Amino acid sequence: MELGTDMKRVLLTTVGLVALSVAPALAADLPARTYTKAPAAVAPLPTWAGFYVGAVGGYAKENADFAGMKGGFAGGTLGYNWQAGTLVYGLEADAVWADINATAGFPGLLTATAKIQDMGTVRGRIGVAFDQILLYGTGGYAWADTKISATALNAITLSDSKVLSGWTVGAGAEAMFAPHWSLKGEYLYRSFQGETFFPTLVRGGVPTGTLNVHSFQVGVNYHF
Repeated sequence: MELGTDMKRVLLTTVGLVALSVAPALAADLPARTYTKAPAAVAPLPTWAGFYVGAVGGYAKENADFAGMKGGFAGGTLGYNWQAGTLVYGLEADAVWADINATAGFPGLLTATAKIQDMGTVRGRIGVAFDQILLYGTGGYAWADTKISATALNAITLSDSKVLSGWTVGAGAEAMFAPHWSLKGEYLYRSFQGETFFPTLVRGGVPTGTLNVHSFQVGVNYHF
């Protein structure tokens, strides 16, 4: 039986109303779509572990009330660090050329000069890292190639050299300022045992007392 135009219109309207009433219910049953924000990229914290090499230079002064040696030095550094959390510990060795000297006497008549011409250390280091900053204490073995010379009437010169052994202790701070690169500042107190100079020229030689030196140095290191 063929439906009239009015009846078709009623049926289509009814179907539309039913569809509109069912659609919200179906939408409510669908799981809500969630959006997860991608985590922000976190820059890796700097690590202090591994080998490093560098250059170092500074100023040193003998701990003496009168005519103490003083002067500058420059050289190189080699070391290795281990790291456990914020704890950093390692070994470091350095060797420097130095011009740390003092002269006493009567110019033109008789003068004596003492000079540290090379020195170095082999030390342990232990400290705490605050991300890019490392604060540490250090201590170990120290040596100094020391020369004593005497000149009479600007014509006769006698000299003798000895390598003095001793110990050192100090503290410092180091900062990473670029990938693989760090800058440090350091204070070291060095104490060297006495030696006997000119043993073949003077009976009993010329004994020296303990040599104590304050040194302040800065350096730049490359970390592998």
